[in-house]
Amino acid sequence: MGKVTLRNLAAHKIRLVLTAVAVILGVAFVAGTLIFTDSMNKQFDELFSRIGTNVAVDVRAKQVVGADDDGSAAQPVPAAVLKALRGVDGVKDPKGNVSGYAAVVGKDGKIVGTAQNGPPQIGVNWTTGGSYDLSAGRAPQGPGEVLVDAKTAEKGKLAVGDTTRVITAGQPARMRIVGLVDTGNLMGATLTAFDTATAQKLMLKPGYFTDIEMGSTGVSQAELRDRVAKVLPQNMEAVTGEKLREESKSDIATMMSFFRTFLLAFALISIFVGSFIIFNTFSMLVAQRTRELALLRAIGAARGQVTRAVIGEAVAVGVVGSTLGLAAGAGLASMLQTQMGDAGQGGLTFTATPVIWSYAVGIVVTVVSAYFPARRAAKIPPVAAMRDDVALPQRSLRIRVALGSLLTLAGAGLIGAGLAGNGGNPAVPVGAGAFAVFIGIAMLAPVISVPVMKVLGAPFARLMGSPGRLARQNALRNPRRTAATAAALMIGLALITTVNVLGATMRASIDEQVDAQFGADYLVQADGAGGIGAGVSEKVKATPGVSAASPTYEGEARIEGKNASFMSGDVPAIAKAAKLKITSGGTAIGGAGIMVDEDTAKHNGWKVGSAVPVQFTDGRSERLTVTGVYTKSDLIGNRIISQAAYQRHTVNPSMDAIVVDASAPGAATKTALESALKDYPNVKVSDQASLKEDARKQVDGFVTFLTILLVMSVIIAAVGVINTLALSVIERTREIGLLRAIGISRRQLRRMVRLESIMIALFGAVLGMGIGVAFGAALQNALADKGLGVLAVPYGTLLVYLVVAAVIGVLAALWPAWRAGRMDVLKAISTE
Repeated sequence: MGKVTLRNLAAHKIRLVLTAVAVILGVAFVAGTLIFTDSMNKQFDELFSRIGTNVAVDVRAKQVVGADDDGSAAQPVPAAVLKALRGVDGVKDPKGNVSGYAAVVGKDGKIVGTAQNGPPQIGVNWTTGGSYDLSAGRAPQGPGEVLVDAKTAEKGKLAVGDTTRVITAGQPARMRIVGLVDTGNLMGATLTAFDTATAQKLMLKPGYFTDIEMGSTGVSQAELRDRVAKVLPQNMEAVTGEKLREESKSDIATMMSFFRTFLLAFALISIFVGSFIIFNTFSMLVAQRTRELALLRAIGAARGQVTRAVIGEAVAVGVVGSTLGLAAGAGLASMLQTQMGDAGQGGLTFTATPVIWSYAVGIVVTVVSAYFPARRAAKIPPVAAMRDDVALPQRSLRIRVALGSLLTLAGAGLIGAGLAGNGGNPAVPVGAGAFAVFIGIAMLAPVISVPVMKVLGAPFARLMGSPGRLARQNALRNPRRTAATAAALMIGLALITTVNVLGATMRASIDEQVDAQFGADYLVQADGAGGIGAGVSEKVKATPGVSAASPTYEGEARIEGKNASFMSGDVPAIAKAAKLKITSGGTAIGGAGIMVDEDTAKHNGWKVGSAVPVQFTDGRSERLTVTGVYTKSDLIGNRIISQAAYQRHTVNPSMDAIVVDASAPGAATKTALESALKDYPNVKVSDQASLKEDARKQVDGFVTFLTILLVMSVIIAAVGVINTLALSVIERTREIGLLRAIGISRRQLRRMVRLESIMIALFGAVLGMGIGVAFGAALQNALADKGLGVLAVPYGTLLVYLVVAAVIGVLAALWPAWRAGRMDVLKAISTE
């Protein structure tokens, strides 16, 4: 039977190559994701192995609020602690570190590096013997001098001796570049370094450090840590250098794990779509060789041998597809690294993991998809070889309809339970539910296809004459095959439609929120990390046409023992800017007050006058009094804490935004504000329209990114349509010959194949978009209380997708139609 398998592979090269394309694309996604994340993990490991190599113990503030992931609200370490550490036996060269946000302005007047959602702009104090080396110039020695990493200088067209602006949380400072720093690969981040006093003034507070690191004179890290801990204040802690590095690696590993899982989810979607194509291809190949397989049974081949022969073909396709997919995955990983810019300059890392998973996924999916057609082939009785009308046994559609209905209902239930659940990870039940719905709809598709294809095919039959009528009859002839072909396209377009409905809903909901909840004339906010500099508020207040400007702050605290975010600032101004509806109490919050929304008050049993225990990031606690309760506000959040209380517990408050009212709002006032803030390139001025536009751009970027990832599944589905039509043309060779014999022209024949392809593609698109709209509506309904209050269906976009599906049908039919049109009539008629 091995020879039979090899002969069949050689006889059906083109058909199996098309099947292998589905395996290649799916495996490429898996391999590319694994190779890319392995490569990035190695780069991070190399980065962290270089940083802090000589640190034995690090002293820092205890982390009170677990939500403070970026450390922006962490309390600094007083310089007095550094003095005390010098007297501890075993401590070697203790150094105070200062770090924070600092960005460099290039020759073009723009901040070097990506300010929005890009690599960080890091500012530090320069210490000899630190993690970085000077590549040119000298160390900074005063408030007007700065070091810049060499790559940032190159991007900003800056050199040693140039004067540039440095943007920090304080006033922008003009500084002279006195040296360049060799940072190796900082993954695209920018680095600036100042002398310690300047760094404290610009990024922290004079007399404070972010942390203090030290070496050891021979004492173990654990022992030195214990010695250091004895001289520390209660709100400080000592950790070993090894633990410090492991924490940093752990944070990156968590991020990369999420990224890997995110991409693998789309890879699995592609493989899932590909499995329909593989199943369909082997079903048709086995159906076309029914008599051949029956003859094998007649001359003595056992059922198991016939099954293994077909499975052998699947294994061969899986091996070839996995090998080519692994190679394509390396190319995909390289392309992803290129898109990362400076962060992707470390080259690719190859481990055994991508290889193992590529072959495991490619072979297993192919074999499982081919197993059921192989089993059906083995059930053909030997006597059937003597008949001309031998065909594969088909199960009743009743069982299929019952099982499909059950899976669809169960999947819908899982999705509903996942979206409505208050605890746990909703991704698991939602993902399982979506999978069940897709399988269920795919099982129901043969029944659904008959009425739908009649409707979709009616205009073609009426307008295109005989080719249109024949195309509709061909599509209706084998509902199972039509459904299996369309199912692949259905899944891809269902997910793309869901993403687009969700995107349109987000845009509509944001527009409604801004209209209903934004009452200020302008909002001044940071365009990226680092917050708003201290001098911005004064500049805004002094701008002609501005009647009021109120800074707002965001913070983290532990309230009732749980991590919680809050807003702070001038509460009456915040209430006016957010159009807050006060249901009880008022905005007279005083120096120790807190306001909460109705849901928070109800959940905790609070009312006006209730005392709320709040532990701030400095470790100290206060009991704040509830002074007011307001209706839910998506712009403000659940809590507002008095500005005085926030500042009592924050050494270096950082403004999040400034709400601005104008005596004569309009283009002139906005222009005046932008002119007043020209020295702050990290700050932008927004009115209601630009707030909406910024939000739309972010949503559009998110939708585009997800759509691009899902396009792979649509490409695989298009390959499936090509494969099905090509095999269908071969299957109908004699029929095509007869059609040519009775007078149908080559052009009409090609048109018939194209129209059949378009009908199948449109059926998949209509089914997929219907499911996608239903999924999108379910998500909106479940997240209505989380800010998605308006359901919006992008009808124009869906119409475009329908046209794209028709184009896919046309393109998919080009080769099969060409092949059908060039058949020799006499040879076709004589084909058995």
